[in-house]
This record gives sequence, C-alpha cells and structure tokens, in this order.
Amino acid sequence: MSTDNNRLYESMGDKTLRYVTLLMAILVVILMVWIGWQMFSSSQESIQHFGWAFITSRVWDPVHHVFGALPFIYGTIVTSVVALIIAAPIGISVAIFLNEMAPSTIRKVVAFLVELLAAIPSVVYGLWGIFVLAPVLRQSVEPWLTKWFGFIPWFKGAPVGFDMFGGGIILAIMILPTITSISREVMAAVPIAHREAALALGATKWEMIRISVLSYSKSGILGSIMLGLGRALGETMAVTMVIGNMPKISSSLFSSAYSMAAVIANEFTEATYSLYLSSCIEIGLILFGITLLLNIFARLLVWSVARGPKGGHLV
Repeated sequence: MSTDNNRLYESMGDKTLRYVTLLMAILVVILMVWIGWQMFSSSQESIQHFGWAFITSRVWDPVHHVFGALPFIYGTIVTSVVALIIAAPIGISVAIFLNEMAPSTIRKVVAFLVELLAAIPSVVYGLWGIFVLAPVLRQSVEPWLTKWFGFIPWFKGAPVGFDMFGGGIILAIMILPTITSISREVMAAVPIAHREAALALGATKWEMIRISVLSYSKSGILGSIMLGLGRALGETMAVTMVIGNMPKISSSLFSSAYSMAAVIANEFTEATYSLYLSSCIEIGLILFGITLLLNIFARLLVWSVARGPKGGHLV
C-alpha cells in the first residue's frame, strides 16, 4: 500500500513539475508577444502618419514634427558590423586556443578573464571610452589610418574620437565574451574521435582544427556571431557615450552618428507631444523586431550543432 502511495506521490510531483515549467515557458512567450503588441499599438500614430517613409527618411526634426529613422538604423548597423569585424576573429581564435591548445591552468585563467568582460557594466565601458579610448583614437589611431588608408572612404575625415569607429570598438569588447563562450561550447561538442581520426591520417594540429573542429562547428560559430550581433544592436549606454549622437549618414567611420538605442535613451524623456513619443516607440519596435529575428536565427544555428554527439570538455 505504501508503495502505491509513493508512486502516486511521485506521479503527482512529476505532473506538477511539468505543468509549472510549462506555465513558465508559456509566460515567457506571452511576455514577448505582449511587449511587441504594446510597442506596436503605442507607435500607431507614427506608423499612420509617416508609413514606410519613417524608415527611409533622413530627417529627424522634433521642432517641425518631422521624423525619420534612417540615420539611427544606419548608425546601429555600421557600429555593429565594425564590432563583428573586430570581435569575431578574436573570439573564435580565443575559443580555438582555449579548447584545443591551452594547458589547463592557462585555460582557466583566460576563460575567467574573458567571461569577466561580460560582468562589467556598460556605463563603465562608456566612461573608459570617453577618457581612454576616444583620446587614443583621436591622437594616434585615426590619424594613422587617415594617413595610410585615407583613399578609402571609410577612413576619411577629421579624427574626433567620438564616432562610429569608437562605438564599434566598444561594442567589440562587449560582445567578445558572447562569441567566445558559445564558440567554445560548439567546439566542445565535436566528438573526440573526429580529432583522433584526422591526426591518425597525418594531419597537423592546424589541419585537424580546420577539418575536424571548424567544419563540424561552423553553424554554431555562425550562431555565436549572430548572437553577438544581437547584443551589439541593442547596446545603449556605452554606445551613447562614445558615438557622438548626431543624426547623420556618412561613409566615414570617423563621423559622429546615432544609434536606435541611443536616440531612445536620450530623447524619450524629452518627447513633449504624442507624435514625438510615438516615433521614439516605433524606433524601439524596429529594434525589437531586428534583434528578435537575429536571436531566433542564431539559436537555431546553435541547436543544429548541439544535437550532435558531445566531444571535448569545458572548464
């Protein structure tokens, strides 16, 4: 009799756990839908007033009630792409080093330091950008780039330090832990037999990594880059402090610009009439949609690798 009671108790416990966890999962989905719907409904005035011209217009003039999001979309995309160009090779290289080459003691230290970057508040990155990064860019890095690569439109213009290039560097540092940690996980999912087979056939260390590790985990690495891009698109405070905050479009990375997150942070509290407020919310809606789609796509890529057999070990 007691055995039947125990089984009944365990069955009830399992069902309760399943239903509670299912409820939590459903609440997350409802929360996401609710946030999107609220932003969509709150931006209806701007959507109806400007239509698709809101996305293509370059003018942001609260005085004359004219709003266009193109400069902010451009600034967000450019700084995020610059961040990926810098952070992706570094993050993947660090992941390869930690998984395939580093001794155990060094692996633990380097992995801890890389992950520590994710714990630093964004405002601290912004202050570092103002007082350290911007002067270095203005006095040394950007003049050197202008001197030797000024024939490229990206490196033309007067170096100011507070520009898209500085914003991209700040974002690169902030997304480095994301790219590195996820790349390590998908590389660790590569079966050890694949590595041993490549080495047994006479492959060098680099050839083994290229053939067995990178080819097996390339979709997961791409997923880590996409997740890093999603992180870069939504960053607010650090970028706001170093990008210059000027709503203009320029081919030069040394020009000040504005990002979608930065304009919301700076001007949302200053929106004194409904159309102004609705336009700020529509920018948030655009940013919400972009980051949501990128994160869904990145997760699908990571899961495609995670379903495979597990290989190496993490720290």
